Amino acid sequence: MIAAGGALYGTTQWGGSSGEGAVFRLTPPAQAGGAWSETVLYSFTGGNDGGEPLASPTAHDGKLYGTTFIGGAHNHGTVFTITTGGTEKVLHRFRKGPDGSQPEAGLTDVRGTLYGTTVAGGTKNGGTLFSITTGGAERVLHSFIGGADGHSPAARLINVKGTLYGTTVSGGTENGGTLFSITTGGIENVLHSFGQGTDGVQPLAGMTYEGGSLVGTTYVGGAYGYGTVYSLTIVRSRDR
Repeated sequence: MIAAGGALYGTTQWGGSSGEGAVFRLTPPAQAGGAWSETVLYSFTGGNDGGEPLASPTAHDGKLYGTTFIGGAHNHGTVFTITTGGTEKVLHRFRKGPDGSQPEAGLTDVRGTLYGTTVAGGTKNGGTLFSITTGGAERVLHSFIGGADGHSPAARLINVKGTLYGTTVSGGTENGGTLFSITTGGIENVLHSFGQGTDGVQPLAGMTYEGGSLVGTTYVGGAYGYGTVYSLTIVRSRDR
């Protein structure tokens, strides 16, 4: 969920008028202690407009931008934009070809260009990392091959001073997932492969950035097998 202009915006995976998910707005009360009011801005149909938006939208220049897991012309998901008044437009429909398939994560805004991931598709069906302009021009920056570079990126990317950081659910040297960096030009670097002892396995959720370190969680693994909270310190070339 994101805040914009005092209101909160989010999505539901299902529900809405067609049962395929919705984008909604929560408006704060006029007086403290009052009830918030909800407005459904758009209900997805599961058709060309998309369906099952799994992640919260991203705000840019007064509009919202997001992804749907299914729907579109090929039923492999979409990238969409929607005004705060509820007018939706599809920017890209995934084909499960090199462009990717099934985006689970939301989009990350880097100087007006949006970056995201798909959990499937790409050249080896291991998922993709893509950029897309607000006008709808999509470009695949990296196709995950399912080996050491990772497989199935499912969490939102983090922008740290122009470099993107993310995770994959599986792949890596131990097949427990990876934590990677990638430049906006598409140069990927695996920073850590999960599954090495008690560090955890399957980093499903997104990370946060605090004080020079990335902090995240793993779904399982760790000393007791029920997941971990981890941190990874970013060492940039000018910090050395």
